[in-house]
Amino acid sequence: MMSRWTLGAGLAALVLSPVAVAEPSDREVQRIMKRDFHPKGQAKMDRLEQDAVQRVCTATNGKPPEMLAKALEADQYKSIPFPQGSLIGNWKNGAKIAWGGRGMQWHEDPKKPSDGGCYNCHEASPLRPSAGTIGPSLKAFGKARGSSPEMQKYVYGKIYNAKAYNLCSEMPRFGHTGSLTDAQIRDLVAYLLDPASPVNQ
Repeated sequence: MMSRWTLGAGLAALVLSPVAVAEPSDREVQRIMKRDFHPKGQAKMDRLEQDAVQRVCTATNGKPPEMLAKALEADQYKSIPFPQGSLIGNWKNGAKIAWGGRGMQWHEDPKKPSDGGCYNCHEASPLRPSAGTIGPSLKAFGKARGSSPEMQKYVYGKIYNAKAYNLCSEMPRFGHTGSLTDAQIRDLVAYLLDPASPVNQ
């Protein structure tokens, strides 16, 4: 008969010993996702499909070879249709887009405009103290960097397709995917750069 001491020692060893758990393969992960994800409304199965850039980032765990990353970033940059003239829209509209979280969900009307949901990842305005920390702080963004045509172009491009600047960026490609319109992106540019925006107060 097993003594209490032996049983206790065995349980302690089991708890303290590292347990080797094999991580699922990419193929297994894909199988599980396709099994458990069900298309509904505008959320179709194509949301599980990765494009070439995403596949590279997945295969390299977000750290592709520098030459490959630069080449793919250049391709992504070429895909950005920069408008002519000023890229600064209305910062008040931009604030609503940045604060809002509508869009792309199965129960929403795809014909209605989406929001950016920027505060899920970034802090920006002191009027909105609750924010995520996945992305860098955007407080005083325009105050620190100015609003030159070059800066307008950079911010517009970054919002349109962040992978043109950082291939494996976690930031959504809002313009590239059609999530936000040109006018909405201009309004977000204004929200970040306009001196009157609360971001720059």
